[in-house]
Amino acid sequence: MATIQIKAEVSGSVWKIITAVGETIEPGGTIMIIESMKMEIPVICEDGGTVQKFTVAETEAVNEGQVVAVLST
Repeated sequence: MATIQIKAEVSGSVWKIITAVGETIEPGGTIMIIESMKMEIPVICEDGGTVQKFTVAETEAVNEGQVVAVLST
């Protein structure tokens, strides 16, 4: 089983987590939404997989390149 690290593409705060641990995400699916500079930016999963864990929580600040979730294939 391979793992995929999902990283934030921008700095901001986690506005809303869309998925749940154990949920299967299709390629191109949205995992969470980050608010940055009053814009809502989706965190997209390029490859499909099952959510294993989140490394952040709603309202938490994140930095560009920070791992926000881990998926397994």
